[in-house]
Amino acid sequence: MKKESISDVVVLEVATTDLHFNQILALQKENLYSSISAAQQEQQGFVFAEHNLALLKKMAEHLPQIIATCNGQVVGYNLAMHVSLRNELESLIPMFNEFERCRYQGELLGSYTYMVGGQVCVHHDFRGQGLLNRLYQETKNRVGNLYQLCVTEISIRNINSLKVHQRMGFEVIGTYSDEKELWNVVAWKLGE
Repeated sequence: MKKESISDVVVLEVATTDLHFNQILALQKENLYSSISAAQQEQQGFVFAEHNLALLKKMAEHLPQIIATCNGQVVGYNLAMHVSLRNELESLIPMFNEFERCRYQGELLGSYTYMVGGQVCVHHDFRGQGLLNRLYQETKNRVGNLYQLCVTEISIRNINSLKVHQRMGFEVIGTYSDEKELWNVVAWKLGE
């Protein structure tokens, strides 16, 4: 019998219901840096920002929040944040401030139309199968004609995440430190 591939069992869609958003929050909590050991962080990566239901809904009003589901369960997500929400999550304010100083191909980031990669996460049972790339590509397919770049930050300690993002075409365009972490600012070209 032929083994099912991930593309046979995983469906990409836009999060629209409280059930979707609550499953995103549950997966986020499982992978939150403060919930897992340093060894797990090094081996599997981690997420840093903690969203809530109200913020996810607000983000979804501006941009599609792409999820991967398997049998109705969220097994991956790619959150997207509009720059107008810069003050909605206090932990991200330093990131937005740094974006104002960053340059992409010699131009200040502010001279581009960009969206913020709000956070991406894949359930540990589904990692290493290209799902992160599929999540980003689905976001690009849905909004790439509206934005030139996707910009986000990745902890210097999150080596696996940086490697995966760079394989997809993300470029490091800056590095900065806040009171908690040292960060790489990365950008991915979406459209012209």
